[in-house]
Amino acid sequence: MLTRWALLLISSVMVAPAAAEEMSLEQARRFVIGKLFEASCFDGTRAVGRIHGDGSVIGTIQFRGTGPERSAWLPAGTLKVKGEAVCASLKGLPFEPCFRLNRTSEHSFRGSVLGFDIAYCDFNRRFVWRHRLARADERSAGRPLRLQPCVAGVQEQC
Repeated sequence: MLTRWALLLISSVMVAPAAAEEMSLEQARRFVIGKLFEASCFDGTRAVGRIHGDGSVIGTIQFRGTGPERSAWLPAGTLKVKGEAVCASLKGLPFEPCFRLNRTSEHSFRGSVLGFDIAYCDFNRRFVWRHRLARADERSAGRPLRLQPCVAGVQEQC
């Protein structure tokens, strides 16, 4: 089960649509590494994750869009550059799948398994922290910074 999850998560994060602009390895690195992406895959699987510069992956996944959302972590070295491709080294998988990454917009890309383009995931960048910080700034505008927690139910203290 973990191997299937890992393959889907990685292919979700590391693939792109055929009609889009294919990214070079350096473009893909700058576009993807360290950023949070939400993925929707061809089979209904959904995931949220971040790929780190050491080839590790951390996130959550929900297979086929049903059932529980599961936490997932793949160790450093899971994703590697081999020649001109990004490949995944997964324990228990007899081969290393490689991926094509195509940029579809300023904040999105599609990833597909090389030689199996019907297996793809669309990735959209999430800007969770920026939005939360903006809302926090709006709420606190003109008020001093509070170092004590808010009291539940007392709006003027929050």
